[in-house]
Amino acid sequence: MAVQKKQILNKVYLFTGFMFLFAIAIGYKLVQIEFIDGDDYRKLAEQGTIKTFEIAANRGNVYTSDGSLLATSVSKFDIRMDPVSVSDENFENGIKDLSRSLSKMLGKSSGYYENYIRKAKKSKNRYLFITRNLSYNEYQKIKKFPIFKLGTYRGGFIVEQRTVREHPIGRIAERAVGYDDYRGRVGIEGSFYEFLRGKNGKRLKQKIAKGQWKPLNDNNEIEPIDGKDIITTIDLNIQDIAHHALLEQLEKFSADHGSVVVMETKTGAIKAISNLGRTSKGTYYEQRNYAIYESHEPGSTFKLMSMVVALEDKVIDTSTVIDTEKGVITFYRKKVRDSHNGGYGKISAARVFEVSSNVGIVKIVNENYKDNPKKFIEGLNRMNIGEKIGLPIKGEGNPIIPNPKDKKSWNGLSLPWMAYGYGVSFTPLQTLTFYNAIANDGEMVKPRFVKEIRTQSNVITKFEKEVINPKICSQQTIDYVKVMMSNVVKQGTAENIYDKNFSMAGKTGTCQTDYWKGETQYISSFVGYFPADEPKYSCIVVIHKPDKKIGYYGNIVAAPVFKKIARKIYSETPTQDEVEFQSDYVMLNKTYKSYDKKVNTLYKKVPNVKNMPGMDAISLLENLGFKVNFIGIGKVKSQSIKPGAALKKGEIISLDLS
Repeated sequence: MAVQKKQILNKVYLFTGFMFLFAIAIGYKLVQIEFIDGDDYRKLAEQGTIKTFEIAANRGNVYTSDGSLLATSVSKFDIRMDPVSVSDENFENGIKDLSRSLSKMLGKSSGYYENYIRKAKKSKNRYLFITRNLSYNEYQKIKKFPIFKLGTYRGGFIVEQRTVREHPIGRIAERAVGYDDYRGRVGIEGSFYEFLRGKNGKRLKQKIAKGQWKPLNDNNEIEPIDGKDIITTIDLNIQDIAHHALLEQLEKFSADHGSVVVMETKTGAIKAISNLGRTSKGTYYEQRNYAIYESHEPGSTFKLMSMVVALEDKVIDTSTVIDTEKGVITFYRKKVRDSHNGGYGKISAARVFEVSSNVGIVKIVNENYKDNPKKFIEGLNRMNIGEKIGLPIKGEGNPIIPNPKDKKSWNGLSLPWMAYGYGVSFTPLQTLTFYNAIANDGEMVKPRFVKEIRTQSNVITKFEKEVINPKICSQQTIDYVKVMMSNVVKQGTAENIYDKNFSMAGKTGTCQTDYWKGETQYISSFVGYFPADEPKYSCIVVIHKPDKKIGYYGNIVAAPVFKKIARKIYSETPTQDEVEFQSDYVMLNKTYKSYDKKVNTLYKKVPNVKNMPGMDAISLLENLGFKVNFIGIGKVKSQSIKPGAALKKGEIISLDLS
């Protein structure tokens, strides 16, 4: 018995000793947690309940030169539902009304939605998809539907907000505007992303329950900085004209793709750029930026470069007689043919250009440079032909001019073939830049897509005209070729687009392509400027692979697009004079008072403000005494009081802006 008692006491002592040691260990651990590792544990605790959230900066907008939106960021809302969190009573009371409301908004039957949601509740689906891509107004509407209006916890309403990029004017100039997203960085959006993106802010939030977080204070740790706005050089009216003129011709000739660019002669500002490719269904959309990236053989539009070099080197003048023979000459068993059967006989060098004689231009170049082809290439190089423009928009195609020093690329056919636009390669915009220099009396300016970068009303960066070459050739040569290009339209290959009401000058181009595949196709082009006497705009039209059964020559396929653009710009685009106002308040006040008097004198009836920039129209109407209400941004689409009505000061006029 004593032995058994002793054994029990030993076990008690052992257990007590163990508990004592355990208590010491716990005490030590508490001390360690509180005083030694306390800071680390507190940080871990905070990480679970306190978190830094990024506050997305608002992305900047992209505008046309007249203030119309090309690209902007809008919120889109995706809606889901947690039917499990809705009580049985609330669910049964509201499911039919909810289903009817969803049916009216989303289109499917109310029975479909009732079965769909009931099934999800039964299977305990807590993340049921309802719809996506709702606008803000649609989101405000759906959140007031039965059951949903009870909120997140009682109504199971789940909303996920996203910011997406939209083009308010549709897909016009879409490739030039571009994007900056998962697809990469393209166009203006991609090239100027650092300005558009802004900088995200940061804010501390504390977890409260069920994935819900609340701010710890009213202030952000770091405030977001909104992106800056990009003001492009694009004119919405000219862009619309160019886009639809190109589209109409592509559809007419069932062409593969095409591009058109309109440039302001003096400044290099791109007023319109359209690039349309054909889908398998025969429709067209902004597929790729052909005008910038697609380098191809230009064909006869290169004859201007050949003619300028020959005139500058004085190996010919405009009256030099060229024998085009019977319209065919042969080099190494390869024939150069004129489109006119039998040739043109003996004609002047100027006439060679006007009728676009392949034989004539080849004889001019080959006979004067065959012994020293390097001299011809140097003449091209002096005019910056063969160099990249250096555009801010990525993806510019490489220009190609063969070099006599390169034995791999140069042979006996290189020089004669080059004379009429084969064996060389340029993008449409590179070709236009040269023609624009001729129109601009020899000053070659860099094409410009962006006018300025703004933040609200403050100009951050202004992009001025950039000169590539102040004088590409002598004024005498420029004067000569200007006359030739005018005659191309008056009495040459493009006489079909001649119009006595407005003058145009340019050059047609028809180039074979895919001939190496045994299935010859054509590239039709026209490039020039207008008005011919005082050029304001230059323009290039390039159309690839038109249906040969309908037509393929440049004067038939491309030139009519040029004419349509020129004619509409003449008739529909108002002339605007820019006036710089002094910053002095008194001077501004005097100016506006003078403007008020002039407006009141000029207008005795309600003016037609359709297609005017919204800000200009509002200013004009307010100065006439109207109270102006307006919806939207951009240009005026319609006005509530018809033009010509009697002026009544204080009357309300409503404007609908595009």
